[in-house]
Parts: sequence; C-alpha cells; structure tokens
Amino acid sequence: MAVTLINPEGLPQTEAYRQLSIATGSRLVFVAGQVARDADGNKVGQGDLAAQTEQCYLNVATALAAAGGSFDDVAKVTIYVVDYTLGKMPLLVEGIGRAAGRLGVTLAPPGTLVGVAALGEPDLLVEVEAVAVLD
Repeated sequence: MAVTLINPEGLPQTEAYRQLSIATGSRLVFVAGQVARDADGNKVGQGDLAAQTEQCYLNVATALAAAGGSFDDVAKVTIYVVDYTLGKMPLLVEGIGRAAGRLGVTLAPPGTLVGVAALGEPDLLVEVEAVAVLD
C-alpha cells in the first residue's frame, strides 16, 4: 500500500477521518469530482443527500479500480455540498457509511468539506473528488 493514514499526536484524534496521509507510491491518480449518476448517466437519489453521497463514493471507487487502485490508495478526498449546514452532516455520514459497507472498506482518508452555492446541474447535492497514490 502506498498510502499510510494516521492521526498524529498534537492534532484532534477523530475516527471519522485521519489527519495525515503519507504517500510513498510512484503514480498519482486524480479522480474528477463524481456526482450522483450511474454508469448510464441516470440520476441517483433525487433530493436525497445520503443516496447521492453513496453514489459519489461508488463512482470514485469505479474510477480508482480503472487505474488499478482502491480506496486504500486514497490520500485525500474533497467533498462539495450544496447549501451546507451542520444539519446535513448525518446524511453525509450515512451515505459514506453505506458506500463503505457496499465496498467493504473503511473510508477515512484526510478530507475537506466545502459548502458551495451550486454544482454543475441543479439537482446535484454533493460532489466528491479524490487523489490517490499507487505503487
């Protein structure tokens, strides 16, 4: 594995994600922001933030697999949420948890959550992009 995730002493110890990603691999993989569309381009989870988040993570996993990687190789994720409020966090966590269960992985790389006014299409509630490092 080319990525080691840790919570170093001196920073908050959270189980939701790791504060630090140490990458030693030789190939960088940049996954474009993934949205709630299936392989045929159909909308998934209309108006449902948890369902859309789950689909975003499944799409990221599909992209990583195409590069020969998986979420074990992810060094960082960025999550963009339309009109973010703290009340939306449980739905994000639910969607991430469902994706993790379906993928059989722990999803805890360092991440950044960004509240945005809108995404590329009006029915999109969330978008997830990732950077991975492969040997």
